[in-house]
Amino acid sequence: MENMTFAIPLENWYLENKRDLPWRNTTDPYVIWVSEIILQQTRVVQGLGYFNRFMFRFPNVTALAEAEEDEVLKYWQGLGYYSRARNLHAAARQIMNDFGGRFPGNYKGVLSLKGIGEYTAAAICSFAYRQPYAVVDGNVYRVLSRLFDIDVPIDSTQGKKLFADLASRLLDKKNPDVYNQAIMELGALQCIPRSPRCEECPLSDKCLSFASGRVDSLPVKQGKTVVKPRYFNYLCISYRGDTWIRQRVGKDIWENLYEFILIETDRELSFEELQNTDEFHRIFEDAGKVNITALPMQKRHVLSHRIIYAYFYSLEVEKVSSGLSAYIRVPYADLGRYAVSRLTHIYLEERQQERGDYVLWK
Repeated sequence: MENMTFAIPLENWYLENKRDLPWRNTTDPYVIWVSEIILQQTRVVQGLGYFNRFMFRFPNVTALAEAEEDEVLKYWQGLGYYSRARNLHAAARQIMNDFGGRFPGNYKGVLSLKGIGEYTAAAICSFAYRQPYAVVDGNVYRVLSRLFDIDVPIDSTQGKKLFADLASRLLDKKNPDVYNQAIMELGALQCIPRSPRCEECPLSDKCLSFASGRVDSLPVKQGKTVVKPRYFNYLCISYRGDTWIRQRVGKDIWENLYEFILIETDRELSFEELQNTDEFHRIFEDAGKVNITALPMQKRHVLSHRIIYAYFYSLEVEKVSSGLSAYIRVPYADLGRYAVSRLTHIYLEERQQERGDYVLWK
């Protein structure tokens, strides 16, 4: 298939059907970069509000570089995959230190930034600078595998090379910005994972899997990641309007985010069993009377490699125990100042609806 035979109807379709999104109305590489990082693990409909809020607070590289990490994480709260925000922040400081505050203007420079891989570098360089680099994301894998009826697994070494080479050959080098946006948009709106609208597709007459009836079986992946369970018991302790939190440290999920006091166990425990653990005794040994102030809230939270089974226990203590000295004491109403995981954010949203004692943003 000649690349222009493919590119022309695709680009024409895009110009007629594209969504009006703020990062498409600019050639500012910073704006495009932020949008691409947000959209790596987030759908447009979910990410748009976060993008607008993030850009309002951090309108340029300088503003982002000068901010504290805690604030950057707070503005990322709810998007998940917080390493993206940490890398974004680190890369902003890298731009200030290594590039004199100017976003790098070539592929090699963009690729050198922390957290930026080949796909993101190609997207920034093609959208901002109209440089001829083909993007290959999940949407592009799906479109190309179906268009050429390719059943090589997209997550294999062979598949990644095959699709990267194919995408480069098909790229409209005169209009790389429009072409790349077009093929990604086709995958997002038309060539969707389930029940794609093939009859309305501008490339249906060229699509080999449509002709062979194999659309629904493509693309192919090698296998699913093994997902392991973890069991979190959160103690939401209150005393005269205050509560206690801690900051997660170490190379684990939700690094540097804040959470309520946590007792992690190797299996699901009843509250009676939890009370018999050494950690529970250490925290409450001289707390006096402990009252349960609300029914436990149970949450199942799915991450890429983990399923978190969480219980949130609302407890009120008679006295501030010595076991709480290892944690941060804060007024409950000020919790909105701290960046928390999506799981904790969901709990606090529901608690706010029920009791109205928490402000999500401060």
